Amino acid sequence: MKETASQSMVVAALIATIVFAAAFTVPGGYNQTNGVPMFFHKRSFIVFVISDAISLTFSSVSLLIFLSILTSRYAEDDFLELLPKRLMRGLTTLFFSIAAMMVAFSVSFFVLYQNMIWIPIVISAIASIPVILYARLQYDLLGDVYNSTYTSKNLFKPEKLKIYYQNPKH
Repeated sequence: MKETASQSMVVAALIATIVFAAAFTVPGGYNQTNGVPMFFHKRSFIVFVISDAISLTFSSVSLLIFLSILTSRYAEDDFLELLPKRLMRGLTTLFFSIAAMMVAFSVSFFVLYQNMIWIPIVISAIASIPVILYARLQYDLLGDVYNSTYTSKNLFKPEKLKIYYQNPKH
């Protein structure tokens, strides 16, 4: 779990760095006279800005969740519920961060190549590959963590044994 958290933390930090930089180097650049982005009034530019902000937010949340796993006290009870739930939340927020980053990347081509619509469509199709690949590769891990957390909840918590049988009629 520590290895998964530390490696995922590196990915989340890289995504946060990339989308933070993308927020200030917008597609098309800035108007030199007033400092407003060139495509400020285009809907696709607004989608770019929103998806970039969503990606930054989710990668930051993911980073903090993985950091909380690494700095946990590692008590016995933590391994049963707390840490697996954090790992699932961290992987989920990392997935949303990657998806939003790819949306921002794809939409930037819609902003720049509005006259040649086939270019952004091809780029969007190619950009969906990492999102699908991440979901497919992490599905087994998420499934295992979910099953060990929720379906085998009583595996390590035996019920209290009754010493005698009490007849419900009396």
